[in-house]
Parts: sequence; C-alpha cells; structure tokens
Amino acid sequence: MSAAAPPELASLKLLTLVAELGSLGKAAERLRISQPAASKRLDQLERRLGLRLVDRGSRGSALTVEGKAVCQWAGKVLDELDTLLAGAAALRGERETDLRLASSMTLAEHFVPRWIGALQRTSPEVVVSLKVTNSEQVAALVAAGEMGLGFIEAPSAPRGLGSRRVGADRLVVVVAPGHPWAGRSEPVELAELARTRLIVREPGSGTRETIERLLAGAGVAPARPLMVLDANAAVRAAVADGAGPAVLSAVTMREDLAAGRAVEVPVSGVDLRRRLRAVWARDRRLTGAADALLRIAVNSGRVGPGRAAERNAFRS
Repeated sequence: MSAAAPPELASLKLLTLVAELGSLGKAAERLRISQPAASKRLDQLERRLGLRLVDRGSRGSALTVEGKAVCQWAGKVLDELDTLLAGAAALRGERETDLRLASSMTLAEHFVPRWIGALQRTSPEVVVSLKVTNSEQVAALVAAGEMGLGFIEAPSAPRGLGSRRVGADRLVVVVAPGHPWAGRSEPVELAELARTRLIVREPGSGTRETIERLLAGAGVAPARPLMVLDANAAVRAAVADGAGPAVLSAVTMREDLAAGRAVEVPVSGVDLRRRLRAVWARDRRLTGAADALLRIAVNSGRVGPGRAAERNAFRS
C-alpha cells in the first residue's frame, strides 16, 4: 500500500460494522448504502491493503484472521477521529453552549476531548465549549463563574473551589539523545536537577508549579530557567533539538520517547507523580451536563483510558 493512499474512513467504518453485525447487507443498511456499493467499498479496501479481510457466504460475512487484526486497528483510528471532532467542536464554541469548560493544556491534549466525546455519545444534544489555558487561569475562570467546570494539574486544590480527583499523572525529566544525561548510569539527584537550567512552561502552568515545589525542597536555590515556553509542543521541540532538559508529563512525552527523539532521565529522591483534578465553584452544585462529565472523568481515571501509556499515567 502506498503511504500516499491511506484507506478511506468510510471503508474502515464499514469493516467494523461487518464485524459487529456479521453481515455485509446489515452493515450496508446501517450506513444507508446499497449492498453492491458496500461490496465495492470492501473490495477497494482489500485491494488497497493487499489483504483478504472478509469471507462472504450465504450465511453471512465473517472476518478473516487478517480482517480481525485490521478491524482492531480501524476501531482505534475511528475512536481517535471521534475524539478529534469532539475536541474541535468544543474549541469552536460557535453555538450557545450547555456546558462551558476550561482545561490545562496537558489534560486538554490527552484526556478532555475523550470525556467530551463520551458525554456526547450518551447526550448528543449537549453542546460543550472548551477553553485551553494554564491551571492557574482555569481556576480563576471557574472561581469567577465564567466556566462551569475546570480541569487542572496543580499540586493541590485551589482555595475556594470544589475539587475531585480524576486521575494521576507522572512527570518525567527528558533530554535529547545526545545530551550528557542521556547516557549516564546513575539517576540525577534532586539537588543537581535544581542547579540545572531547565526549559519550563510559563508561570501559572501546573507542570511548572509542581516542579518548582519539588525543587524548592532540594536545599539549594533553583537555577533560573533556560527557556520559558507557553506550550507543551514548544517544550518538546526544544528538547528534541538539544536545547536542554525539561520536565513534562509522561503522557505528553509518550510519542517522543517511543520514537527516540527524547530520552527519559531517572531522578532519585523525589516522587514525580501528581494528581489531576476537576474543579468547580464551591457554592454551585454540579448538575446536568457538568455532573455527567465529571462522572465520566472520574470513572475514566479509575479504569484507565485504554492505551497502555495512559493506563500507567493514571495509576497513583
């Protein structure tokens, strides 16, 4: 298969429906297309992938071994598309909204769109808007009544706000593969980390607040930052380019670590785990969509979001 010609999403959806319903005809009916059109679409998918995916017979359709594997991957692609669309719709906020959310960047990048998608699958009439900012600003917006619910990664719950844990996260110290720390056999001590100029997020970021609190307990005056950047993507790029060490969420760094663009450096003498929280105005009882979304977020934190790296990040 050519890298320039990926399978069409409609064809992947058709395959997952054949697996679910056990019939090409029923899958076509669900998609509101004719059976010949569905058969042609499936033939095109098989040719594109160079695999026989479905055995078609008089008693129905059954996925081949290869078809079952492709179906599993297709389901993940379609889930990610749902997450993208739900997140984008919330960010647009073009219509009158039923629920106004604010979220810190790490949560907005990796978790909140999934929760919104789950809410809208059960309550499709609910319209959600999402503002992405740092944890300090999220708390301020919620306290001012501008947002019905917020998600933050601060070390502790802000004063005056109701709070509920929705999961746990782990920070990691990361460097480029060519950095001297990448090849060392011994962990970095907290005092050494405190003396090192780091690439950090802007003031108000939950990630920055967490690491500053940890470094304050090292017994040495923390070095001034090497760079101050206002987005996780910018910090990741700076690390990969070899600018210096940084401390970011393990979930945020997952792809860079897996691809070898960055290396995790172990740190001794410190617990780099932190809690992820939902916050709301304490004098306002959560009802309706806000309460439903909070329940989804809490339950997701209990069972893990599904992917192995995210399951690990949610373990406390």
